[in-house]
Amino acid sequence: MTEALRELGDYIEAKRPDCILKWSVAFDELTMDVAPASIAGLVEFLKKDATCRFSSLVDITGVDHIGRARRFDVVYHLLSMYQNHRIRLRLAVREDQMVQSITPMHPSANWFEREVFDMFGILFSGHPDLRRILTDYGFRGYPLRKDFPTTGYTEVRYDEAQKRVVYEPVSLVQEYRQFDFMSPWEGADYILPGDEKEADTK
Repeated sequence: MTEALRELGDYIEAKRPDCILKWSVAFDELTMDVAPASIAGLVEFLKKDATCRFSSLVDITGVDHIGRARRFDVVYHLLSMYQNHRIRLRLAVREDQMVQSITPMHPSANWFEREVFDMFGILFSGHPDLRRILTDYGFRGYPLRKDFPTTGYTEVRYDEAQKRVVYEPVSLVQEYRQFDFMSPWEGADYILPGDEKEADTK
């Protein structure tokens, strides 16, 4: 399988040298780093070329590399059922950079791109309906960014007096507790419930 993927990588790089920055095969998977401006053209080539025939879009996701100049990776997984190959396309983009939508080639990208926008805030140019899809109305921020607080910014509850759902700033009902992560079987000067028999045998 590895040799076939290397041949495929060489073939795609030879056919579309303007698109491919670098590629590698690791763990029987072909990964190609793509120039962001070339993603739509490359996906169309991979779908229509007789040697490739990557007809199925499996997934689109994002990765946040906070602190890096090109903060986000947008990652595409494609499947060729005809050739029994999978490929991963990865493009590094800045926080303010737009990525071309691939919905004209793969209609299923519609929801995948909306998810990436909703979770990471990455914008897709040419998308037919780029709205939030997983978070609630009026949600602030992007939950899968590494600088997003674990508690979020607002909490939602039903107010019985107003007879409606209200949004309020997050309020923690108790302070974060200090936890002792030492195992109770190591150095504890007390007997835990259920361990009395073990203590009697010593």
